[in-house]
Amino acid sequence: MPISPNQGSTAGGTTVTITGTNLGGATAVRFGSKLATITANTATSVTVTSPSGNGVVPVTVTTPGGTSNPLNFFYIGPPFKSSLSVTSGPLAGGNTVTITGTGLSTASAVAFGANSATPTVVSDSQITVAVPAGAAAGPVGVTVTTAGGSNNGFSYTYVATPTVTGFTPTSGPPSGGTAVTITGTNLSTTQSVTFGGIAASFIVISDTSVSAVSPPTADGQPGPADITVTTVAGSATAPTQFQYVAGPGI
Repeated sequence: MPISPNQGSTAGGTTVTITGTNLGGATAVRFGSKLATITANTATSVTVTSPSGNGVVPVTVTTPGGTSNPLNFFYIGPPFKSSLSVTSGPLAGGNTVTITGTGLSTASAVAFGANSATPTVVSDSQITVAVPAGAAAGPVGVTVTTAGGSNNGFSYTYVATPTVTGFTPTSGPPSGGTAVTITGTNLSTTQSVTFGGIAASFIVISDTSVSAVSPPTADGQPGPADITVTTVAGSATAPTQFQYVAGPGI
């Protein structure tokens, strides 16, 4: 007499189907000492809604002909999340997040706000999931659903693609050292700033402003250089180039 599924939430409410023979006219289905609610019944199956419970309990079906042999049902508590490996990412999604905690082995879905994705179970304490695309930039709750229920409590922030609209001053010496203010949008998660592909030191001022110090040119010579800002959501290059200008000589 198989039972499917053979596990469910400690809170109850799991739809369980028990199959076998001579099950017609079932009068009771017990999960341990608790009665389940019978929702459908034929000669070969009984469908019930599990009551609340804990641990492993025997499930029996009672008909006018007697009581069946028991089958084990495993109660699973709700999952617990302890950390997210990444708390922000591009609005387009696609990046992978690792979630650690306990009770994750039966994880079937991870919701980022209103959008869900199917996770890969690594162990009872770890799952990975590709973040789905977001509806809009900003924070959303992260909810993990398992056979034991759902758990939220963490926030993930969708970040829009950055833009760079300008910078000042527009030139400096090939030796570097010029403080340059870069303006644009969605710059608060800036991870790097480059001048002609060379990394520059920087400080995020706001979501619309980053202050960077121009690095020396690779060959010490003057010339133009693209300014590129990279955030967790992608990269953006200024519409005009920074000009490395040689100093005067006499």
